[in-house]
Amino acid sequence: MNKTNTRPFLLLLLLACTSNWSFAQQNKTSVKLQAPSGTTINKHIYGHFAEHLGRCIYGGFYVGEDNERIPHTAGVRNDVVAALKELHIPNLRWPGGCFADTYHWKDGIGPKPDRPTIVNSWWGGVTEDNSFGTHDFLNMCELLETEPYLSGNVGSGEVQELADWVQYANHGGESPMADLRRENGREEPWKVKFWGVGNEAWGCGGNMTASYYSDVYRKYATFMSDWTNTGGLFRIASGANVDDYEWTETLMKNIKHNLVEGLALHHYANVEWNSKGPATGYSDTQYFKTMQSAWKMDELVRKHSAIMDKYDPKKRIALVVDEWGGWYEVEEGTNPGFLYQQNTMRDAMIAGVTLNVFNNHSDRVRMANLAQTINVLQAVILTKDEQMILTPTYHVMEMYKVHQDAQLIPLSVESALYTFEGETLPAVHASASVGKDGKTHISIVNIDATKAQRVDMNVGKKAKNISGRILKSASLNDHNTFEKPDLIQPVAYKDFTQKEEQLSLELPPFSVVVLTLD
Repeated sequence: MNKTNTRPFLLLLLLACTSNWSFAQQNKTSVKLQAPSGTTINKHIYGHFAEHLGRCIYGGFYVGEDNERIPHTAGVRNDVVAALKELHIPNLRWPGGCFADTYHWKDGIGPKPDRPTIVNSWWGGVTEDNSFGTHDFLNMCELLETEPYLSGNVGSGEVQELADWVQYANHGGESPMADLRRENGREEPWKVKFWGVGNEAWGCGGNMTASYYSDVYRKYATFMSDWTNTGGLFRIASGANVDDYEWTETLMKNIKHNLVEGLALHHYANVEWNSKGPATGYSDTQYFKTMQSAWKMDELVRKHSAIMDKYDPKKRIALVVDEWGGWYEVEEGTNPGFLYQQNTMRDAMIAGVTLNVFNNHSDRVRMANLAQTINVLQAVILTKDEQMILTPTYHVMEMYKVHQDAQLIPLSVESALYTFEGETLPAVHASASVGKDGKTHISIVNIDATKAQRVDMNVGKKAKNISGRILKSASLNDHNTFEKPDLIQPVAYKDFTQKEEQLSLELPPFSVVVLTLD
């Protein structure tokens, strides 16, 4: 904890649910902002995910070295690199996903004309030429100034294959794999820290039981490193699907804690898994159900963390939510296996709520990956030939980047209720942090589809300077298109007043605000 950045003030948030900007009822929301707790909001919470799926890699990140229409560096789109660097993305997960447990990394190295093809049996049945492989991905991460997160093949691979991949990527001395890397044009190792040991072992990664997978994991993790993990690998076990708490219990009990640094969790927000509904043109009911599913992340994090606390009270092992986001039906006329969907203000709400959950539980959640980066699921970027657009989700991630590696300011929120057909959700969701520059950042989301919120804050003392940005739009279904790429983007937020220690602000329906107090 950096005591020079401690700002001992108390913020009390009083919120009333409004309709047409008039008070309908008085609900007291208490948000206590105290001195930073010493918990860092790990920047890796803001990670991303790039699977060989649809047009995420081919046609998204990678357009080929011979492309003369789209500016690129070694085949990677320059506009994509610039946009993602603006997000300060801390890590990027690859090559899957389900694809990871069918991917054999040695097929993606060496001269590209000599590489064997692979049928992507999980996603659309397309045949890929392996032109984007280990060198391409790791070099792209250097372009992005981000850390790679490699997901190893446990389902159809062997222990030696993953051990060789670690040596190929990380060994700087003489060894068969290091020599092979040099033969393929890379002298210095990339020093990859983050390694996933399989993916969704309970499903597409092998349909294993938790007990069986925990033994498999121990074997793989053992041969990835030495006695004491002197290479500093961050090994991530394939964790639970949503609320499978028994899976978490079994892994925490059976895996030696010196063999694991992270335990994964996957959860997607949707209407119903077998009836996901459209990405645009959704109904009020579908919106509310999606937000119920998104808010379930808070319960999942708390309950999985409680199990982990039983076996790891010092919280050495991180909860890694390496797949999260909204999942809907694909856009009409697109390959069902490509998972291409538009991105509306609903997705901005999912992002804001979920990131606030991660921030507030950053003592255990220390890494996460939005699914996925480009053209797949809740993407931050969509591309079409030479065009590229930034989605509402992109803008939320960009607004929230102020929390990366900042000190968490604990808070509690007792929110006004978002009520729909007799069911309720908290309308307001928030998190706060203080950065190394001493500035306090508060991110607030109003998920109510129709009602604005009035927020009254007591910040303990008058702030010298207050600035803010807001993401909002006229319609919940609004989204950026290739014809109107800038319909939704952050604008300055000035709808607040300050009187001494009192700060009052008004939040439009389905909006995201980030305030900076100096």
